[in-house]
Amino acid sequence: MMRAFLQPILLLFVFFIACKKESKFTSTQQTETPKGMVWVVGKTFLQGAKASDAFAMPREKPGHKVTVDGFFIDSTEVTNAQFKTFVAATAYVTIAERAIDWEELKKQLPQGTPKPHDSILQPGSLIFNKNVNAVVNMNNYQQWWTWKIGANWQHPEGPASSIEGKDAFPVIHIAYEDALAYCKWAKRRLPTEAEWESAAQGNNASTIFTWGNDPAILTTNANTWQGTFPVKNESTDGFELIAAVKSYPPNSIGLHDMLGNVWEITSDLFNVNHYQELDLSEEIRNPTGAKTSYSPSNPYQVEHVIKGGSFLCHVSYCASFRISAKMGVSIDSGSDHVGFRTVATPAMLLEK
Repeated sequence: MMRAFLQPILLLFVFFIACKKESKFTSTQQTETPKGMVWVVGKTFLQGAKASDAFAMPREKPGHKVTVDGFFIDSTEVTNAQFKTFVAATAYVTIAERAIDWEELKKQLPQGTPKPHDSILQPGSLIFNKNVNAVVNMNNYQQWWTWKIGANWQHPEGPASSIEGKDAFPVIHIAYEDALAYCKWAKRRLPTEAEWESAAQGNNASTIFTWGNDPAILTTNANTWQGTFPVKNESTDGFELIAAVKSYPPNSIGLHDMLGNVWEITSDLFNVNHYQELDLSEEIRNPTGAKTSYSPSNPYQVEHVIKGGSFLCHVSYCASFRISAKMGVSIDSGSDHVGFRTVATPAMLLEK
């Protein structure tokens, strides 16, 4: 979302105007584990929907076996402190902080969309509207999202807010391009969706959640929404919105917040038909996702897969606090519930 959130607004504007094999690295003995990362052993597991998952959506089906080689992954989402170090070293400016280029934005809109007033085309990002009193249609997400001029990773709720004292919180308002820039500097890369699911499974191979299949312990294992979404969050897990990393127990291999807290960007393109189009008669090894992006709800955008759900996930809405859950996010979009973590292979670490 983020700048993509402007698109439905602009469309309304138009309307009113016009109308398994093991990895050869089976342990970290050959390569020292980088600080803050965890080794994920190569394995074969069930990617996508599990048979017992009542919340699984069509884009998660069918579940299918994949084999993924071993790799290292960050034990937490990239934090404000880490991103701050990156920005200090590179003077990088995130998409949310840059002036909006109308010529680029209109490429993602129907031909002939008129340019809105300059007061609308200002740098900013998408934030959750905490003042929602009632919802008419749960399919209309604009009811609980607000485009906030001046919102970015340093000012997560707008110009008057800051990240002071929040070094241990996940960095947010990050778009795909921003995540790639960080990865290049850190000599890392984004995980594929299959790698992300392999890491989330930990020592398991076919569970719905990172801790197993028991939904009753969700609130003690992931930062999600309790109460009536999006009107009232009872915060029985101790957090109304985003939480610091490591606020919840890790999975079986030491990874924190793989479910809940913030969505995490992957390298795969988002295509709702991808799993249905797979050739399941052949071994699927180290898959890198769909060749093209496709989402009927955002046909003009190129989207990447985000995984893990966020503090906004609730059983009445998306129920995306599951390993197989996925959504798409456009390449120039961020919000206050999207972040990322990075991965590295032993071969990458040996490169000079």
